[in-house]
Amino acid sequence: MDLVDVPAKPRETTILELRDFSRRLVRELGFMRTTLAESDLAPSAVHAIIEIGATPGINAKDLGNILRLDKSNTSRQVARLEASGLVARQAANEDARSSELYLTDAGQKLRRKIDRFATDQVSNALRRMVPADQQALVRSLALYADALAWDNPVRATPEGASPTRILEGYQPGCIGDVVSLHARFYSEHWGFGAFFEKKVATELAEFAGALPASGKALWLYAENGRFLASLAIDGDDNAGVAHLRWFIVDDSLRGSGIGRQLMSRAIRFVDERFSETYLWTFKGLDAARHLYESFGFRLTGESEGAQWGTEVIEQRFSRRSARP
Repeated sequence: MDLVDVPAKPRETTILELRDFSRRLVRELGFMRTTLAESDLAPSAVHAIIEIGATPGINAKDLGNILRLDKSNTSRQVARLEASGLVARQAANEDARSSELYLTDAGQKLRRKIDRFATDQVSNALRRMVPADQQALVRSLALYADALAWDNPVRATPEGASPTRILEGYQPGCIGDVVSLHARFYSEHWGFGAFFEKKVATELAEFAGALPASGKALWLYAENGRFLASLAIDGDDNAGVAHLRWFIVDDSLRGSGIGRQLMSRAIRFVDERFSETYLWTFKGLDAARHLYESFGFRLTGESEGAQWGTEVIEQRFSRRSARP
């Protein structure tokens, strides 16, 4: 059979169609109403609840950037949520002048209600689409959202630089970059050698080569053609348990919030699929431990080990899913 290229539509036609689809999406998702997702909150407040719940400890500035709100509007939004008993502030450990935002118990309860509503809304729509169209929709919307964000001043990239972004799934070159991050960090701080590097390379390559796979996901932070951070979820659907693996962030990104963004995506992923998530780490990685605990992980066991070529105290952290 001959392959025939369908003539492309004029650009003006595409623009008009996308504008029409965008207006329909806004209406069908309920953004024209004064409240959203069967809550008593305005759409912007609902989004704030979702983002604070997804990123516990986020500060007001980062929240405003995500929601595309200026400083004064963000402050008013947070103040209203505090007054409603849905959000609480906590002084940041690194800077007492800065505050971190967390959902209260009431806020968590509301977030679960919003999540159930949104999940049902999307699920009902997807039932009317064949799987191939569902995947095409996800890819197309991701491209469209990224393209819209490109011109946003918060997301602007310096002229001549490549965009910075978090990607999901295997990407060419990611295995080598992630293995290198692990090898250099653990050699410098723990004295691990070739055995450790080989183990990371072998297991990561096997994992990445099997993607996409049910219950498994890999997120990568890319900057100027290099992968500088990673996190993977290796889940067992039958057991309902997920293993958080290969979480590492390059030293150059320390304090950038990239680690918290990766964790937020992972937590959202496991809460939709698993009842428990666990990870292994070493005693002495205090910054990482603080991050894990801010997302609900708790130390469940530790023991001495020398399997990596040097004596360390291995620690196991576990977290129960936030889903009902």
